[in-house]
Amino acid sequence: MSDTFRACAIAAMQAMREVFPATPLMRNDLLSVRFDADIWLKREDLSPVRSYKLRGAFNAMRKVIPQQDMFVCASAGNHAQGVAFMCRHFGVRGVVFMPVTTPEQKVMKTRMFGGDFVEVRLVGDYFDQTLAQAQEFCAQAGAHFLSPFDDEDVIEGQASVAAEIEQQLGRIPDRIVLPVGGGGLSAGARSFFGRQTDFTFVEPSGAKSLAAAIEEGAPTDVSPINSFVDGAAVAKLGERTFARLKDVDLSEIVHLSEDRICGTIVDMLNVEGIVLEPAGALAVEALSEIAALIKGKTVVCVASGGNFDFERLPEVKERAQRYAGLKKYFILRLPQRPGALKDFLQTLGAHDNITRFEYMKKSARNFGSVLIGIETDQPQNFAEMFQRIDDAGFTYTDITNDETLAQFVI
Repeated sequence: MSDTFRACAIAAMQAMREVFPATPLMRNDLLSVRFDADIWLKREDLSPVRSYKLRGAFNAMRKVIPQQDMFVCASAGNHAQGVAFMCRHFGVRGVVFMPVTTPEQKVMKTRMFGGDFVEVRLVGDYFDQTLAQAQEFCAQAGAHFLSPFDDEDVIEGQASVAAEIEQQLGRIPDRIVLPVGGGGLSAGARSFFGRQTDFTFVEPSGAKSLAAAIEEGAPTDVSPINSFVDGAAVAKLGERTFARLKDVDLSEIVHLSEDRICGTIVDMLNVEGIVLEPAGALAVEALSEIAALIKGKTVVCVASGGNFDFERLPEVKERAQRYAGLKKYFILRLPQRPGALKDFLQTLGAHDNITRFEYMKKSARNFGSVLIGIETDQPQNFAEMFQRIDDAGFTYTDITNDETLAQFVI
């Protein structure tokens, strides 16, 4: 921990109060009871742009204004919105490069936050192409490039999250649980608190950039990555962030599957009325992995963002059910004879609900393939159902966890 870094992060936090209020630090009774601990949520989902990203953008921009009045970034999400918001605040021009494949909702919100001060350019199908175009334009225009995480001023700005936690809690918590993408938030919080508290760093299983960097001793590209947890799905940790995280122990890192995170999103929405994006749910879900370590402790989970497109809700619910063992898909080999379907239906239990059924009779064949989706209320119901199907002499293939096949048929 550096006293100079702490002082700079606190100064950044104080300067931010002219732009937006501190995000709430809220005790969560449900999680506290569940884990027999004092669980608090740092609600970055309640910032003006529904994520912590505007902090780093604010701090980096205020350091170079008025010498610089034009800023460029490449982002498909929260960083773009944070930069746009701050461009309008400071009254400077911003050019935001986003992939052509960026959901319209995110493009619209970026334009809304930036107003007349920001131009959005849709370039490239993949982020690497977008980034290259942004950096080329930035060099030609003599503008200032705003990295989403690999920038000392951005790291310092993200550390204001830690400064607020200490100020609002009135003390340093026993543990902080936070998501890791490129490492800006993690590097900032860890540099602010040093060894005064324990950390749990949470990565999606499909993008283990921090763990790979620790194992290799340098930032390592872990492509291809699973982009579902878009706010934390980063293929390579930043050089500057790694310099501040290189002594993290692998035991401090937790990896969670994308489907598992979906259960937390659904639970927090249905039970607590809290809207979290996939990256924002990482820290909350990780509590289950460290339950033995946090009993009786004061723990702060950073809910990093709430930019959730509700068009994704059916997919999120679907993935949550599959992870919980409450929904399965299988291909049934059905005899092409009268009464065969009736025979199959008799193998279903009282709580087995067919949610998908696709079948087309094949001519000149004795059997046809049926795609079936079934959901139930208890995972053990499937074992009993499959036993009845076996006893009835039907042949089937469970494709629930076949990711390649699922992309085409589920």
